[in-house]
Amino acid sequence: MIVSNIEIIPGKKIAEHLGMVQGNTVRAKHAGRDFMASLKNIFGGELKGYTELLQDAREEATKRMLMQAEEIGANAVINVRYSTSSITQGAAELFAYGTAVILK
Repeated sequence: MIVSNIEIIPGKKIAEHLGMVQGNTVRAKHAGRDFMASLKNIFGGELKGYTELLQDAREEATKRMLMQAEEIGANAVINVRYSTSSITQGAAELFAYGTAVILK
């Protein structure tokens, strides 16, 4: 499956437009990560625990989006975007979406 954040794939032609596909996941913060983050706020530096959490969330949301695309017969998802939103204190949603197509 081809996945791209652009609207066309060079050298390929869109034979069929299948519509929007999406995937999401909601993740909560871990108390241990919160403690380490508070220390980083004092001393500075990357919040590696949160970086890993977001990377895992992106991978899960993308996987779910691609599963939906496969179910409708797509061989590519183009114009892929990601969005995050706060659900409640300590939890956030990561949402992946794009356009499922059949490329020739």
